[in-house]
Amino acid sequence: MKTNLTLTFAAGVVIALAGALPATAQDLPKTSFKVVGSIGGLAPYKDYEIPFWTKHLPEKSNGAITAEIKSFNEMGLKGPEVLRLMGQGVMEIGSTIMGYLAADDPQNEAIDIAGLVPDVETARKITEASKPMYKALFAKTFGVTLLGFGTYPAQVLYCNSEIKGLADVKGKKVRVAGRSQSELITALGGTPVTIAFAEVVPALQNKTVECAVTGTLSGNAAKWNEVSTHLLALPLSWGEIAYAANTKSWEKLDPRVRALIEKEIKTLEKDVWDAAGYHTQQGYDCNAGLDSCKLGTKGKMVVVQASPADKALLRKTVVEIMIPKWAARCSAECVADFNQTIGKSVDVVAKK
Repeated sequence: MKTNLTLTFAAGVVIALAGALPATAQDLPKTSFKVVGSIGGLAPYKDYEIPFWTKHLPEKSNGAITAEIKSFNEMGLKGPEVLRLMGQGVMEIGSTIMGYLAADDPQNEAIDIAGLVPDVETARKITEASKPMYKALFAKTFGVTLLGFGTYPAQVLYCNSEIKGLADVKGKKVRVAGRSQSELITALGGTPVTIAFAEVVPALQNKTVECAVTGTLSGNAAKWNEVSTHLLALPLSWGEIAYAANTKSWEKLDPRVRALIEKEIKTLEKDVWDAAGYHTQQGYDCNAGLDSCKLGTKGKMVVVQASPADKALLRKTVVEIMIPKWAARCSAECVADFNQTIGKSVDVVAKK
């Protein structure tokens, strides 16, 4: 019997479900998926999700599992509604950006509080640490089962005039995405501005904003390097992606199919997490116009390396302002969970 599910996967770490049985490709039932992937046009979707679902998984299952894939923005979805729709049974499996879920529960922000995570290794470390916390939260809040997490490359600061370090954010208008980035820019003395991604180039060009935050390589692909002069090589956030399933729908799948997907998706996970680090560096190299640029367009930007003073300022801002502001809107249980998972991983203690 064929099983048709709508899936949304960007990349991810899968939490193995208890009791899942080992599967051999020969005895798998024929199963077809309609996969709704992550943001179309960006590397996780183009370079990893498409080949994983349309080539890798069918090959590993000897053709028993087949899939079609389409990005969630092509489906007309914006992201925040995905888990709610899953909980209602409209979708069986889906993904969304964790920052999109802040309005549902501030605990969803914890994994990517702006300024908290300085590198991709730490991002992966706290992602692993946070799984039990989010598994419980998703089950309680949305009625879905957490499958795993992925991430986009580092989100950094592009500016259309000279900056020497993080302190130069003070007094500048900065395009941000989401509440956490907005709070960070405010804490640093800047003025956060919300502008759609497609409108950032003219905003930088016309000096409507003086700086803007986005991924190192996605900014290059969108030609931000043509309207900016300086880039600060200091990750301000990442953009973790959550993958979850309507529990009833996921459990109705043949356990052998679940087992194979859980096993093989770890390949997708590794590829996407490895790519996040590589693409972050490629963004720096391409915007600077270095010969090591392989994935983008060579620019002429000044890439300002983060100094010890920059890192110290960011850490101080996070500990003294960002964490307390976040903790104030989260429950005591939420704060305790943070301290036992993410906080422990980055040596930060939140207080309620």
